[in-house]
Amino acid sequence: MALKGQLTTTGYIPWDTFQLLLQKLERDGNYKFQLLFAVGTYVGLRISDLLRLRWKDVLDKDVLEIIEGKTKKVRRIHLNPELIAIMNRLYKKIGISDENELLYANKTKQKAMNIQYVNRQLKEISKRYNLPTTRNSISSHTFRKTMGRHIWEMNGYSEKSLLLLSEIFNHSSIKITKLYLGIREQELGDIYLNL
Repeated sequence: MALKGQLTTTGYIPWDTFQLLLQKLERDGNYKFQLLFAVGTYVGLRISDLLRLRWKDVLDKDVLEIIEGKTKKVRRIHLNPELIAIMNRLYKKIGISDENELLYANKTKQKAMNIQYVNRQLKEISKRYNLPTTRNSISSHTFRKTMGRHIWEMNGYSEKSLLLLSEIFNHSSIKITKLYLGIREQELGDIYLNL
């Protein structure tokens, strides 16, 4: 987590690479991190909120309702049908018997994995699958940034999409969203390249 006012150096994963990664993680039996990548990227929650999720929060649901830990705001997130299919498939593959179990339980199943462990594993996954993350850095922020960049690209790089993302991410302005997604840096770099 970055200090307040400090930019994070975490990048995003291009959407097609993200989709391919989900397939590779499932092929290799890394269901827990496939689930983390899928849910984290499709819903765009902070890692602290993701790690609190239980199967009963998402199983057989079209909408995820959560009170965000940082902002204390209620969020209603419509779940993408692809994500629902992934969660249902992994629920069976992982062999969950109790819907009260955390999605990302540690080995003891009493607590969630901790953020440091998640970030270490993400770096290992990045190396193993040779992920082309921007800035050659990956962390739990990568999920939100991948989602944000994909939404921005899908909507023709529009200001409207940045406004909506600003609301989704609970940023106070579009300027912060642009900084968060590395868009401003890209725009400035493009100026020099187009001289």
